[in-house]
Order: sequence, then C-alpha cells, then structure tokens
Amino acid sequence: MRKSNHKLTKITIKGFKSIAFDKPVTLDIGNINILLGANGAGKSNIVSFFKMVGYMMNGSLQQFIAKSGTNQKFLYYGAKKTPTLCAEIRFDGINSYDVYRFYLTNAVPNRLIVSSEEIEWKSTKDENLNKKPLKSDYNESALVNPQGKASNIVWDILSGCKVYQFSDSSSESPMRQASPKDSANYLQSEANNLASFLLFLKSNYKESYERIVSYIREVVPQFKDFYLEPDNGYVSLKWTDTSANDYVLSADQFSDGSIRFIALATLLLQPEKTMPRVIIIDEPELGLHPYAIDQLTEMLKDASLHAQIIVATQSPALIDGFEANDVTVIERDEENQCTVARKLNGQDYSEWLEEYTLSELWNKNVIGGRPL
Repeated sequence: MRKSNHKLTKITIKGFKSIAFDKPVTLDIGNINILLGANGAGKSNIVSFFKMVGYMMNGSLQQFIAKSGTNQKFLYYGAKKTPTLCAEIRFDGINSYDVYRFYLTNAVPNRLIVSSEEIEWKSTKDENLNKKPLKSDYNESALVNPQGKASNIVWDILSGCKVYQFSDSSSESPMRQASPKDSANYLQSEANNLASFLLFLKSNYKESYERIVSYIREVVPQFKDFYLEPDNGYVSLKWTDTSANDYVLSADQFSDGSIRFIALATLLLQPEKTMPRVIIIDEPELGLHPYAIDQLTEMLKDASLHAQIIVATQSPALIDGFEANDVTVIERDEENQCTVARKLNGQDYSEWLEEYTLSELWNKNVIGGRPL
C-alpha cells in the first residue's frame, strides 16, 4: 500500500553525464511524460539518472558506480571539469510539498561519495519552511534508513521509481529464460522474471492476466495463451497457439517484436497493487510493428491512471498518440556541448496542430529536437 498521496513533480539535474553543472536540465513531471529527441541528445542519460537514484535508495550506489567501471562516466566531462553532480527532486501532495537535494562528489579511487543531502518540506497549514540535513556515511544515502515523515515520503516514492528496458530480445535474453517461481513479487528491470511474474498474476490477479493475454492476441494473432507450469521451482515462458493441436511452444518461438510487446503488456497492464509508483521506459518502440505501437500508446495511457509514466523515445508513431503538453524535447546544445530540455506548451503550437501531427512538426523541426 502506498504511504502518501504525494507525486513526483519536478527534477533538476546538474553535472550528470551530458548535463552541464551550470546549465541544468529541469523536468516538470506529470502523469505521462514523453522525452523526445534524436540519437545522442541525452535521453538515455536522463533514464540513467533515475537508475542511479534507484540504486541510491536501496544502498547500492557504490555497486552501481563499480558496474560502470569508473565515476568519470557520471560526471560531465569527467571529475577535472565537474568534480560534483547534484540534483533537486520535488514531490507535491494535497496539502504539502517535499524537496530532496543531494550532492555526489568525486573521491579516490573512482568513487562518488554522498557529500551532502537535505530534505525540505512545507505544509499549507504551516507558514514555516522546514529544512533538515541528512547524515550519511558518505558511501550511501541516508535515505536507506529514512527517519521522519518527510524522509519516508521521499524514500517511498524514489524507491518506487523503476527503470525498464526490453531491448535485448536475443535467444539468450533474460525475457526468454526460465525464472524462479519465488521471484514473482514484481517485474524486474529487464523482465528477467517474466514467466514467473505472469504465473503470479494468473494465480492472484486473474482479470489483469486475462487483459494482458487479450492485448497480446491483438498483436500476435497466432497466440492463444501462456502455458506456465513450474518445474523444480522454475517457470518457463511456454505458450500455445490457435491451431487445433496441443503442441506447447517455447519462448524461443516468439519473434523479437512479440517478446518485447509481451514484456511491455505485462508491465503496463499489471494491477495497481503491484505497479511501481513511477515507471521509466527507454525506447519501448524498438522492433514493434506500427499496430503494436498503437496498442502500446493505449497501454501507456492506461498505466498512467495508476502510476507516473516517463518514456524516452524517438518514435514518430508513438508521439502522435499523445498531446503536445505531454512532450519534453531533449536536445544537444552544440554551442555549449551539453544536453538541454524544453517542455512543450500545446497552446504555442495550436495553429500548427490544426493541420499537422506532432511527428510532422518534429520532422519539420518546428518543435526542435530535429530527428537524425
């Protein structure tokens, strides 16, 4: 059960990857947020920021840094130019708001230490602005063990921000592998436990499971249902088709686009009780048929009723399913050699949109973020 009615509303990032410290990127976050830009603009770096924050919330920041090999990859043009990165994240509730600020600083050897953390909060019932510095051990965030109502609100939301990427659809991809039956309490970031999570939904949330199946049938016409039978504690992603025989097919017999769509449908159509508070997806359109992208648009809108959705994309077909106000254009500022962001205001393009779609305005470079 969610602990508060607060939502993520604004993020400001300084000095992280392609984002300059003196030219921060600020994102205003609503229920649906489409980050639109060409290759190399910096969309994936923003997704990476959310991934880093997720590691911070479970006490694994140093593990995240070590996996990347060096802290230099996270600091804008390296530690010599940018020794510190920082962020400010705001959450708004009905009667109050909270702000979390943190600074990560270069340290030897190849580490980022938590040099400063602070929580700020204010209630409409109280004129006072409250601030509280957090004391960490420098290696990990103090929010790993939150103390106080404001800290709990921040940790609850940030620990519920989950980044998903389903680009690996090879025969060895995590999505196609058998997974432990007991790993099914949530869908993992690369759908590593897709089969066991689907079995969990089938056993506990039949209506959601059947809705997932119905969407998959729309995109994969030969698909009938999953065949999910545990074997020695593991569940394989097996399935049956619409033919008259009773032959059971394996996950390897799904096409690349089909397996990606299955993972997306499972993520976005799961019940509210199991859904992350904030879902971040990097380029979900990869390998999908245009009709599947139409279905993806529906599923994203459906999921936004229960969670905040952030999608990084360069798909013209996908953005045409959303309003201009949902879109933030991510661009590369060549003069200053950094990533910049600009949220669209639909009123600025109302006359254009009477004759053109959003994707056509993108192709014409009217809204910026020129596709390559």
